[in-house]
Amino acid sequence: MHIGLVREREARVAKQGLELDPSSPPFSRRTRQSGGETGRPVYGFAAGMANQPRSTPRTLASWVDELQAGGSYSFTGAEVAQEFPRSSATNESALRRLKHRGRIVSPRRGFFVVVPLEYREAGAPPPTWWVADLMRFLGQRYYVGLLSAASMHGAGHQQPMAFQVVTDRTTRAAKAGRSRVEFHRSRALASTPVVEVQTETGSLVVATPEAVAFDLVRYVPAAGYWSNAATVLSELAERLQPAALVACADAFTVPDVQRLGFLLDFVGASASAAALAEQLHRLRVRDVLLAPGRRASRARPHPIWRVIKNVEVELDQ
Repeated sequence: MHIGLVREREARVAKQGLELDPSSPPFSRRTRQSGGETGRPVYGFAAGMANQPRSTPRTLASWVDELQAGGSYSFTGAEVAQEFPRSSATNESALRRLKHRGRIVSPRRGFFVVVPLEYREAGAPPPTWWVADLMRFLGQRYYVGLLSAASMHGAGHQQPMAFQVVTDRTTRAAKAGRSRVEFHRSRALASTPVVEVQTETGSLVVATPEAVAFDLVRYVPAAGYWSNAATVLSELAERLQPAALVACADAFTVPDVQRLGFLLDFVGASASAAALAEQLHRLRVRDVLLAPGRRASRARPHPIWRVIKNVEVELDQ
């Protein structure tokens, strides 16, 4: 290198209060800085790049971690596309990897549930964490009903094999890990009384105890048939409000009112049974079988409920 150029650079460095490192070439100057480990950080473009914090590219996995940290345990394919505007094949590949690792599960196409570490063995968190988001994704009104709702109201004699949801249209079951959500269609969904119940991750729409009582006789196979329905009613009885039970009756058929009154009478819920009996006086009542579709027995109809007991009913102790 030309000696004049070297001297010119030495003069400029001296003017700036810098010290030359004789072991370095003229264009690789180092400076002394107090507090550094070596006291001689690299000068120039490479030094500037080295001191810049390196930004890690945002990944789908890190985004899922952010959702969980913020208390969200579900997301949709549309949200993925919005957060990561790249090819759908790339996003689908990333989703498959997360599924394979057990980090997410998909109970419906386009809907995903985040699986925290403590639920990795079960394959998914409980439906109470994500079923409200699923119904919002499907665009359907719903309420948690039957044995699942009874359990939420404290009548937990028998935990259902599936999480039971009532909605306004025929809907196939959803599965996430070991959890299964089954759906039951109701034409009276809009007029069924419900309450909002807080959960670990938000809230759920749940049938009132009175609506649960009617659903137990309307969907009796899902309730475990008549003996189990009667057992759950015996546990639910103290939570039933007679006036609310009568108001709820308008959303159900007269045979439903008859069968529920018969079972309430059978389990000793006298106040609730008496309220329904008074309601029946205003209705046109005919003889009905307790268990439709079963062979009729020779038993005489109950004098109040006009129900013919054609199956045995026993309470589980």
